[in-house]
Amino acid sequence: MALELRHLRYLLAVADHGNFTRAAEDLHVSQPTLSQQIKQLERTLGVQLLDRTGRAVRLTDAGETYAHHARRALRDLAAGERALHDVKDLSHGHLRLAVTPTFTAYLVGPLIAQFQARHPGVVLNLREMTQDSIESALLADDLDLGIAFAGTHLPGIRAAALFTETLSLVTSAHHPGTTDGRPLPVRDAAQRHLALLSGDFATRAYIDAYFTQHRVSPHIAVEANSIQALIEIVQRTPLATVLPDALTHDHPHLTPTLLDPPLPARTVTLLHRADAYRSAAAHAFTRLTRDLVQARAYTPV
Repeated sequence: MALELRHLRYLLAVADHGNFTRAAEDLHVSQPTLSQQIKQLERTLGVQLLDRTGRAVRLTDAGETYAHHARRALRDLAAGERALHDVKDLSHGHLRLAVTPTFTAYLVGPLIAQFQARHPGVVLNLREMTQDSIESALLADDLDLGIAFAGTHLPGIRAAALFTETLSLVTSAHHPGTTDGRPLPVRDAAQRHLALLSGDFATRAYIDAYFTQHRVSPHIAVEANSIQALIEIVQRTPLATVLPDALTHDHPHLTPTLLDPPLPARTVTLLHRADAYRSAAAHAFTRLTRDLVQARAYTPV
């Protein structure tokens, strides 16, 4: 039997679902057809790829090895198809981008506006994801680029520094943190009633660690899983929050106040897979991002 791409896709579908029925439904083929095709693949290779004895169908050791190479082969073929359709003049094309939630509040809007103005024919698919999910999606070739933070990255991920994100106490212009422009001692900040991001955000863990380090217990009046909600709340109440300084560039009704000691800065990075094909759209977006960071005077690395 000649090996065909469908055999690889069928095997991976069964491995992912752990079940022939669900895999067949996902592939839009009958279960007997799927089972027959997998058996043909096993006969061709001369090894058992699936363990069918348990409640869930699992890859054998040989199956695990083969599936690893099958995933990489399908990923590389998909990259090859994108390369063939890559248009150097950017009259059309696609770009798959993901960002961590913080950046949807201040960076994504200006970036997408400028990118669409320069390259209106390029379709951009934007997703908001956790950093771990972004890196996994890059490795699986489900994304072209990601914007997140510097740190310990998964093997195969490359990070290029963009700028330094600083965090401050953010209040309404009607309720400033200080009136003389000096940094606010962290113990005084802890006396303010705060509206903070929920524990779903990495930024919240960062803030909690800062207060714990300085042995203060802030009074948290509101927790929200939306940065936009915090902005609306702070603009209309005496509550304060902690957000990136860059966010206040586009919100004149918000006032940042440095804390003393300051919150540790974080390095914002552009992520990509080390061996990934870089399309013309990805190169253009990278250049535009660096230009915008410089134009908006974000803190350099």
